[in-house]
Amino acid sequence: MFSGCRWSSSPKGLPERIGQRLMYYFKPARVKPCDISSRSSATSTVPLASNIASNLLATRRRIQQTAQAHGRRAEEIALIAVSKTMPAAAIAAAHAAGQVDFGENYVQEAVAKIDALAELPLRWHFLGRMQSNKTALIARHFDWVHTLDREKTARRLSAQRGQRQPLNLLVQINIDADPAKGGVAPDQAGGLIDAVRSMAGLRVRGLMAILEKAGDPQLSFVRLRTLFDALAKQGGPEWDTLSMGMTHDMEAAIAAGATQVRIGTAIFGPRRQREQDS
Repeated sequence: MFSGCRWSSSPKGLPERIGQRLMYYFKPARVKPCDISSRSSATSTVPLASNIASNLLATRRRIQQTAQAHGRRAEEIALIAVSKTMPAAAIAAAHAAGQVDFGENYVQEAVAKIDALAELPLRWHFLGRMQSNKTALIARHFDWVHTLDREKTARRLSAQRGQRQPLNLLVQINIDADPAKGGVAPDQAGGLIDAVRSMAGLRVRGLMAILEKAGDPQLSFVRLRTLFDALAKQGGPEWDTLSMGMTHDMEAAIAAGATQVRIGTAIFGPRRQREQDS
């Protein structure tokens, strides 16, 4: 499934068992050995641990400065490091720099990394579109789902969650009425919330949106915040999460009231190419 870099020895700075597990998962044929703690070659696809740590620090400073500018506390805003297409070693390096929450879009890619890093205390957020044949894996492996937009999908997740801790759900809103984006229309969100709140093993926490690229992010974020507030009574006592904002529009999202921001490129650098998630 993964291409790129492998290790000739356990990556430095990681517990030995985790390092050995990473070596197991990332040893495809016809690739050169590498070490995440050493200087990468031009062809390496694993970001340097030092770069990830410095990028995380800079991102947290952006959050803190923006929060303060708008009379908020940085502690109110959770940073989700979007690690799709990145290897497990990059996630481990981010964790070593203090990061706990990670977002993934591709189910089978994510599950391999979740298994490889099972000994680290991480929280996993599913950010991609959900397919019916992947809901069991999502229900078993993730702590959060940000992209709920169908009652049928929620029922599958409820049935497949089992005796695990409740799965935290965010209803995805197509706030810009963009046909290329997933999510429910704003006026349909209340009905979906009512249906899901009674399902076992699920916990509805709030809203999420991905904006159209051509729009005004500030206006879209304000509309989403207004909807979030309007649905608060219907959402119940656990209604506390507004997931919006990425690398390029994080400041506007925080200004509008985001409680989670989803940041990938600013932390890990450009995305790697990936094989199709089967």
